[in-house]
Amino acid sequence: MVKEMDEKRLREIYGPTKEKAAAKILEKLDRHCVSFIENSSFVIIGTLNDQSIDLSPKGDPYGFVKVIEDDLLEIPDRPGNNRIDGLLNIVRNNFISLLFLIPSVNETLRVQGKAVISEDMEIRKRHRLKTNVPKTVLQVKVTQAHLHCGKSMLRGSLWHFDKWPRTRPIPTLFEMIEDQTGIECEIKEDKDIIAQYRKDLY
Repeated sequence: MVKEMDEKRLREIYGPTKEKAAAKILEKLDRHCVSFIENSSFVIIGTLNDQSIDLSPKGDPYGFVKVIEDDLLEIPDRPGNNRIDGLLNIVRNNFISLLFLIPSVNETLRVQGKAVISEDMEIRKRHRLKTNVPKTVLQVKVTQAHLHCGKSMLRGSLWHFDKWPRTRPIPTLFEMIEDQTGIECEIKEDKDIIAQYRKDLY
């Protein structure tokens, strides 16, 4: 039987936190964090439900997450499938965790805070994109932020084009959903799915 791990044993295995790693935790966004967010086109949002953690990817043109103050962010909610898992989680538990990525940059930015959902029209208009005004905007009160090193990106070759698969290594989304649910999907080809995505963007 596997012995249950505890904090003491973990520290025996890994040793103490490195000095720079401990010192880099910020309570607000500094100029480097702001610059990172302004240059990011992709963020992964983590929220909590009663049983687990939900992770949701969000992408838009660079700077779509707006820094309002050094401890306040806004994230628009674009059209989707209306599951709204993350938003429902925030209604029940407003803790939120964000992981910002910049294409070609190995480092990431991690931000934690408390979120509220706003339907205020003036706030929503700040996030207009083409014809889309989001139905709601997440306002995140930042409680912690820090940069994360790029070792995982290097190990995973995420930005190395020569390491990318030359062809899609898995079935298309709707092929997998059809197989999982038994619900027939009219669109199967990847090119047609991408065309549908683009049609529904804004």
